[in-house]
Amino acid sequence: MDLKTLQYKKLVLQALSFNKSLSAFDVSIKIEKSLPLTNKILTDLVKHGVLREDGYASSTGGRRPLNYSIVPEKVYVVSIAIDQHITKISIIDVADGIIRHQQRFEFSLVDKSHSLEKLGDLIVEYLEKGYVEKDKILGIGIGMPGFVDVKKGLNYSYFKEVLLKKENIPTLLENKVGIPVYIDNDSSVITLTEQMIGKAQGKSDALVINFGWGIGLGMILNGQLFRGYNGFAGEFSHIPLFNNNKICSCGKTGCIETEASMLTIVQDIKAALKKGRASVLKDLPDDVEAASEKVIQAAIAGDLLAVEVFTLASYNIGKGIAILIHILNPELIIISGRGADVGALTLAPIGQAINKYCIPRLASYTQIVVSSLSKNSETLGAAALVIENFDEKRITHFERKSIPI
Repeated sequence: MDLKTLQYKKLVLQALSFNKSLSAFDVSIKIEKSLPLTNKILTDLVKHGVLREDGYASSTGGRRPLNYSIVPEKVYVVSIAIDQHITKISIIDVADGIIRHQQRFEFSLVDKSHSLEKLGDLIVEYLEKGYVEKDKILGIGIGMPGFVDVKKGLNYSYFKEVLLKKENIPTLLENKVGIPVYIDNDSSVITLTEQMIGKAQGKSDALVINFGWGIGLGMILNGQLFRGYNGFAGEFSHIPLFNNNKICSCGKTGCIETEASMLTIVQDIKAALKKGRASVLKDLPDDVEAASEKVIQAAIAGDLLAVEVFTLASYNIGKGIAILIHILNPELIIISGRGADVGALTLAPIGQAINKYCIPRLASYTQIVVSSLSKNSETLGAAALVIENFDEKRITHFERKSIPI
């Protein structure tokens, strides 16, 4: 099979991933190929058992179009969402995008003893549980914080033992687990999720704010995920907006992260509780993951202290967003990540900051919304990373399993 045909098949699978049933015409629009060529590719993938015919769509006049989707339980991806404190590994069926068999591991990037070799062991341990046949896995997608160079396969913030040797993280893990591995920054994979199945679908210029332990940024510019020259674009967290003399995780002072991240929110609430502030929280556990969940639930329930701290953090994020609007003039900004779980509570203070710091004519063209996927955005994003990048050879692998050659 020629390379072009394989590339077209890859585009079709990307278009139909995550619970999408589309007509040949819709697919041809999405992949920007002619209808006859699209029909040929769809027919071939149905023949090989990768796609199925879903019946006819509703008529809008004339002949009803036939819809297609990926065969359930045929193609899976392994999604790995790593943050500074925990790691979640999941199985996702490419046909429906449903997260299955999610497990949480106490694998922390801030723990210097946690090496890439240990991560590889965790993946092997997870795969050996046999949730799905290894032959059905399209690839493993890993979203992680830090300065991730996708081209070189390096994270300049973590896994120092690999960085010193300039070894490729995906290659090292692939050699250990025997499945293609893809890595990217966590904010980039969250943005992929929004572009594929979230509120950024069909948007040409949209920004995704990852309100987490830091404040990340993903950018869709001219319809494409923008990563910058070597993948480091979007370090929104480290714009020096404040003269507060607070040391940031990057080593500088006054970054947005020092006044607006979930880590800062937890620390500020702990400090307020020590000073005797009244709150339903009373005290918070040392585990920052557990503490953040309690803070979020308290804010949703209307606890005054939690609401005040979230409001101030959101306002500070809004100051940074005003800068982004002036520079990029986006159509849409999506608030995602752990902090977005408080929902609309974050929108009003962000709006207040934009009203104060942004030119009205520019701000009026930008809509700001909260993601509907925030709890699972990184998990789904790591899976979307595989869908975006998998090698065409994997299609041949799945076709050969269906029809003996």
